[in-house]
Amino acid sequence: MHRGFAAEIRRVLVFTAVCILLGLLNGYLTWTLIAAGAIYMGWTLWQIYRLDRWIVAKDPGLPPDASGFWGDIFDRIYHLQKRQGREKLRLQSTLHRIQDITAALPDAVIVLDKRGNMSWWNETASELLGFQSGDRQQALINFVRNPQFVRYFEAGSYKEPITLPSPINDARRLQFQITRFGQDERLVLVRDITRIHRLEQVRKDFVANVSHELRTPLTVLKGYLETLADHAEEVAPQWSKALQQMQQQSDRMTLLVNDLITLSRLETEDPGSNQSPVPVARLLKTVRDEAEVVGGGNYTITVDNAGDEAIRGNEKELHSAISNLVINAVKYSPPGSTVNIRSSTDSRGLHVSVSDNGIGIDPVHIPRLTERFYRVDSGRASQTGGTGLGLAIVKHVLLRHDGKLSIESKPGKGSTFTCSFPRSRVSAAKTEGAKLAN
Repeated sequence: MHRGFAAEIRRVLVFTAVCILLGLLNGYLTWTLIAAGAIYMGWTLWQIYRLDRWIVAKDPGLPPDASGFWGDIFDRIYHLQKRQGREKLRLQSTLHRIQDITAALPDAVIVLDKRGNMSWWNETASELLGFQSGDRQQALINFVRNPQFVRYFEAGSYKEPITLPSPINDARRLQFQITRFGQDERLVLVRDITRIHRLEQVRKDFVANVSHELRTPLTVLKGYLETLADHAEEVAPQWSKALQQMQQQSDRMTLLVNDLITLSRLETEDPGSNQSPVPVARLLKTVRDEAEVVGGGNYTITVDNAGDEAIRGNEKELHSAISNLVINAVKYSPPGSTVNIRSSTDSRGLHVSVSDNGIGIDPVHIPRLTERFYRVDSGRASQTGGTGLGLAIVKHVLLRHDGKLSIESKPGKGSTFTCSFPRSRVSAAKTEGAKLAN
């Protein structure tokens, strides 16, 4: 380019010198220079015209013949076009390769533009969701119209996948996972989890049925044990300790069965049933009174209620969740400890926290605390009579109320369990209800 530009400068200088010489010879120097400038400008415009026609041509081919500066421009553009063509072929090859790979996946893959319209999908997506070739650039929510999916899609928070019936086959269960990429584009992965869903349903049915079936023999055993306890003087002394242990274990088994039934009900019942505004003040007062009985007067349980809010939900389930947290705080704190129950609101919603100054929990255990039967210390859990299902029940209750559980704890410094409910679940309670916790 620099050599062509230098050649063009030399050409202009020589042309100018010749025009000056001609102007001096004919006595019209100014007009000769004006005519020379017009000629040079016309020649330049002609080169620009040739360049424009060559660039906009459908099949440009080789560049026009030119010398000097313009020759360099034509050659450089031609090489750029060739490089762009090679890069385009390489990108097309990569794209086809990616499409071939995604087409072989057993999961559906859908690419959405920033408006939520479908720009590409693989063959599995057509099978699972019933897409056709003419559906391109259509909105995904036009095909997956489940209200739960529409809320999930429009909320924009895709940390967790969502499971829904197939829009073309109610017997099939699909799991949707959305990921953002590029300029607000989205990648939707859809997995057929029908088999997993059926196995999970079998497990739930098995647990529910076994739990209900265990109730009858347990009731019989407890009845006979209570009868023997009432006639302890007629029982041989060597059987007294055995009867006491059998009563303790039958009580523990009853608690376990009741928790399994509660958990099974939470997993299978419609979450929208029996929901109404539940005054937080009344709920916390009831939980406090029950925890004081469990603690036998050896614990100080305080309630700090900041307002007169109510949570829209199932009162029995909410009571079960908060009660589990408070009673756990009592069980895992030494006598004389203080357990604080506090409610507060902010722009995100309502938060109910239960804090204690008990033994605390090592952070390594916190992510697994809501798993069924997970125990930080199995020996200590047996001593306290826990079933290992309390926090699993809390988790399921919160999920049914669009809430979440957060846990903060340090060994030896106590723990804080916080139930957070979205703003859409919070409303004002009756004034008299707010006074009950005081």
